Amino acid sequence: MYEGAVQELIDELGRLPGVGPKSAQRIAFYILEAEGEDMVRLSEAITTVKERVKFCSICGNITEQETCNICRDERRDPSIVCVVEESKDVMAVERTRSFRGRYHVLGGAINPIAGIGPDQLRIRELLSRLSDDRIQEIIIATDPNLEGEATATYLVRMLQTIGIKVTRLASGLPVGGDLEYADEITLGRAFEGRRTLS
Repeated sequence: MYEGAVQELIDELGRLPGVGPKSAQRIAFYILEAEGEDMVRLSEAITTVKERVKFCSICGNITEQETCNICRDERRDPSIVCVVEESKDVMAVERTRSFRGRYHVLGGAINPIAGIGPDQLRIRELLSRLSDDRIQEIIIATDPNLEGEATATYLVRMLQTIGIKVTRLASGLPVGGDLEYADEITLGRAFEGRRTLS
């Protein structure tokens, strides 16, 4: 244990996701050894992002305005909404350049162990958006893990009574992967999601 401000910094850095005690200590000492003006810029960037960035009033994506640039883009297809867990997932889908619809960011996934249920997510807001007659398909793009699957299952049960087409992103084998290293669930989904080539 270090004393005073150094230990406080290590403790605060250790609260960040993916930063363990050793990493927190390394980052703290990097900050101590870095140029003062570099750390002032870092501090200002953190303060600015906390002051300016908010969530889009329509989809829940991050933005500095009332609505995000995707919701404001009239060229996007309003009939398809891709439901994702976090804003970073929007960026992942956008990088593919293969989706031109709109998004809905849930703000997480159902995780009873962490105390996150459907009421803590933006599911009510999604249902409100479905009153727009233009929406004809919901693509569920939650993570292919236990929490993401629980969230997808919950959404499918809730949305199938509304009469809107609900689809789920296909999952399966990664390009460049070997069959022998694939787990049973991934391989099973690859078989279920197979498509005709001719």
